[in-house]
Amino acid sequence: MDLAGKNVVYLGGFGGIGQKSVQELLKRQIKALAIFDLSENVELLNEWKNKNENTDIFYQKVDITQKSDIEAAYKATAERFGHFDVVINGSGLLDDRLVDLTIQINLVGVINSTLIALGYMDKSKGGKGGLIVNISSVAGLQPTPLMAIYSTTKNGVTTFTRALGSPIHYDHCGVSFITICPGYTDTGILEDIEKKTTFPFYETRMRTVFNKVKRQTVEICAENIVRAIEKAKNGAVLMLELGEIHELDIPNLWNPQLNE
Repeated sequence: MDLAGKNVVYLGGFGGIGQKSVQELLKRQIKALAIFDLSENVELLNEWKNKNENTDIFYQKVDITQKSDIEAAYKATAERFGHFDVVINGSGLLDDRLVDLTIQINLVGVINSTLIALGYMDKSKGGKGGLIVNISSVAGLQPTPLMAIYSTTKNGVTTFTRALGSPIHYDHCGVSFITICPGYTDTGILEDIEKKTTFPFYETRMRTVFNKVKRQTVEICAENIVRAIEKAKNGAVLMLELGEIHELDIPNLWNPQLNE
């Protein structure tokens, strides 16, 4: 997708990866940008506006755990922009001590945001189609023992987005879906990680190994997120690992047996 002239919605746009991704998007001469986040970064927002006078940029306060907030934000954005071409669900929490909140932010919030956005973008309902990007994680590709709750929510995001990326949905609504799974990225989400594991009270060799895993920079991750948006096809699952983009071929593990 050529991003020039497009209207973009970014959930979590003031966060570590989100902030750098927004800066990459603005380099593409997008027409408009709506940032949905819990707290406003006034200084950063003003900086973006001053440096990108040809892009309509605005902030909408959204608590992603509240469906009514999400609905109100999309309604306000649709009224201001007319339509949106790209939605990026980038909000996330890594803290297995907060079970309900992790599920609400990482999975339920992403599902609600996706379905509400789809209601505006769906061609069968008068929308213009477009692209929805859901940010999962490498923890959303396989079970991650140290972060069982986080891994579960991210696997849910991956499966949900892959399901919507089926051609049967695209043929109906004209909206593409891609899943982006960043590897370990040097952001605040990994701070005090030892205290955020599912069972933080016992030591394992895996905890020691975890701290030695190579991390990519936020800037590199953000650059590749935008590249993925520009090049990926509907249904793609992309792993962003140490500066490289890998499109994954996930095998079909079950085929139903049909009655003759």
